[in-house]
Amino acid sequence: MLVYPSGVDVSSSAPRFLSAKLRQRRQELGTRWRRLSAGRQALLTLAHLRNGHPYAQLAAGFGIGTTTAYRYITEAVEVLAALAPTLTEAIRTASSKAFVLLDGTLLPIDRIAADRPYYSGKHKRHGMNVQVLADPFGRLLWASPALPGAVHDVRAAREHGIVDALAKADITCWADKGYRGAGGTVRIPYWGRWEILSIGQQAVNRSHAKIRALVEQAMATLKSWRLLRKFRCSTTRITSLVQAVLTLHLTSSDR
Repeated sequence: MLVYPSGVDVSSSAPRFLSAKLRQRRQELGTRWRRLSAGRQALLTLAHLRNGHPYAQLAAGFGIGTTTAYRYITEAVEVLAALAPTLTEAIRTASSKAFVLLDGTLLPIDRIAADRPYYSGKHKRHGMNVQVLADPFGRLLWASPALPGAVHDVRAAREHGIVDALAKADITCWADKGYRGAGGTVRIPYWGRWEILSIGQQAVNRSHAKIRALVEQAMATLKSWRLLRKFRCSTTRITSLVQAVLTLHLTSSDR
């Protein structure tokens, strides 16, 4: 396999943060020696998450075995995922905002037609449903654990406890029509075809769309990590990968 130099377009604070956490983990485990330093392991993980490179290609570039690359990346992902904010912590942060934005996204996976629980009728493809909370400026606050793609957005929001948590904290939330019937503090546009809505309802829906459109920035931020654009791993690992990306993004944003 040929090897060539490449780059990872992430903030310099991301590898520093991850390197520090990996060194701390090695000290806790009492690790004496590894094929890669903590800094190189952090770079390996970032290359996988940001660029979506497969293990075999990364292993060749870093001069290690494919199994070793898998173990190193899995370890780093677990370290990052454990640091991701919980819904309670996200709600605490959101309580200082004027409102929050809620939306769901489908992260594509490589599944066949027989895997019906993972098939989204809305998107016409297989994937995993992830709920996202963003602040009024479209900045990512929280991403939920992944559910099968067949799960509707409003059901996913209820299962994660998002609706109840927002209502309990009395935080206004703007969402699309996919959250019809959510109740609580979740606001959705008026239901019905445009031509049958009154002038006042049309004006409300236009205003609602302008506010809610900012959540697309949070979605774009999440999917700028190319691994999330098409998963080729077990569905049981997707939540950890999403949480790892969330941790890296929040860490880089704070610095």
